[in-house]
Amino acid sequence: MSIAKTTIVIGAGFAGLSAAATLASQGYAVTVLEKNSMAGGRARKFSANGFTFDMGPSWYWMPEVFEDFFATFGKKVSDYYTLTRLDPSYKIYFGPGNEVVLPASLQGIYQLYESIEPGSSDALKRFLAESEYKYKTGMGKFVKKPSHSFTEFISWEILKAGLKLDLLKSFGEYTYKFFKSPKLNRMLEFPVLFLGGTANTTPALYSLMNYSDMVQGTWYPAEGGMYRVVEAMEKLCSELGVTFRYNEEVTAFEVSGKKIQSVTTTSGQLKADYVIATGDYHHIEQQLLPESSRKYSENYWDKRVLSPSSIIFYLGFDTRIKKLDHHTLLFDEDFDGHAASIYDEPSWPAKPSIYVSCTSKTDLTVAPAGHENVMVLIPVAPALEDNEEIREKYFRLVMSRLEKYTGQTLMQHLVFKRSYAHRDFEHDYHAYKGNAYGLANTLMQTAFLKPSMCNPKIRNLMYAGQLTVPGPGVPPAIISGQIAASEIVKLSKN
Repeated sequence: MSIAKTTIVIGAGFAGLSAAATLASQGYAVTVLEKNSMAGGRARKFSANGFTFDMGPSWYWMPEVFEDFFATFGKKVSDYYTLTRLDPSYKIYFGPGNEVVLPASLQGIYQLYESIEPGSSDALKRFLAESEYKYKTGMGKFVKKPSHSFTEFISWEILKAGLKLDLLKSFGEYTYKFFKSPKLNRMLEFPVLFLGGTANTTPALYSLMNYSDMVQGTWYPAEGGMYRVVEAMEKLCSELGVTFRYNEEVTAFEVSGKKIQSVTTTSGQLKADYVIATGDYHHIEQQLLPESSRKYSENYWDKRVLSPSSIIFYLGFDTRIKKLDHHTLLFDEDFDGHAASIYDEPSWPAKPSIYVSCTSKTDLTVAPAGHENVMVLIPVAPALEDNEEIREKYFRLVMSRLEKYTGQTLMQHLVFKRSYAHRDFEHDYHAYKGNAYGLANTLMQTAFLKPSMCNPKIRNLMYAGQLTVPGPGVPPAIISGQIAASEIVKLSKN
């Protein structure tokens, strides 16, 4: 009988949980080391004053990725949590008397587009047909490749598909081919800004997100939100025999030759045959590996184009807020100026766009009766100064915008407040420059041009998570963990 290979997974976020479950199901002895007190990484939760807040991801898109993940283990999403499809999916506010509510039904979306720009419903059908091709081709032929080398993409079938993915065309250029209305184009662009780029720098490939948005829909895990997904994956891991060690931070690697021999943590040392690092790639490589074992230099990392950081406010109110939906986007200020403050001239934005998540509109378990659970997020550039004075300034800006939009005097009803920004991302996750979403989705940071999953100087180490392939976001993180685990399995067979 063969002895199970011992694998250490660093980090219990989505990538770490995915990798751990995948390896455990293959008979590996897996231990997950997590520096924080619970699983989830950026998708942790916290409770206070009767409110329960998802701390990070709040959009449940690409539902088949979650279904496919659990199906790998003979399970279904419904074995662990129940999904509710949001209707409307979300609301975008452009200014007084100028608001768009996106319905769940495609027919309703076609009617909405037609009401804004006559003839655009037919254009939207063509746009979504191309987006569907991008989505299915990307998910089927590209996203699950480890991207160790460009040679993985050399085949006539992939080349032929790639020509239809519009990799060399910008997202903004592409959408204006279909729609003339600035409002419609802004509606299509919003995932780009909030997920790590601008319409001018992001390849048109990422219109695949619009397919997921409109065709697959926006969902919510009932009675608990996004943390229900974390709990489900953690439970699955435990069922497969994974060991979790919380409040245990990795502080160093013992390297001999081209292998990690052991992992040093805040409580001792663990030997490992293999390591999958799903924490912050930059921190693990530049702080934990000896210099001679690093693949990249500090200069390399400094030149990466990062997705935004965020300033987030978790707010509890002792009154209902009528105008908020589950997801509300306030785009009534200078959208282009806000994007420029993130990517062109990094600075705190003067008039930011604001995302508001009010989960208590859908889920009565996340707030006391008659109360409202509100998370407000503003994407901002990474590596900005973060202090209490700045946070208070933006808190007052947020409250002013909320009161102006809702027509309610909300400050007097505020019963809970917590802020979260750069220094928290750095402290809790060692996030490089305090980033929230990993690397920006630019052409030069796609597939094999991202930081590599493997390090030729360390044969038994793989990276997974938002700073490597396939990229930022919850579904990509889950896929990243699966790819890294599969690569470990290949290594162990050689």
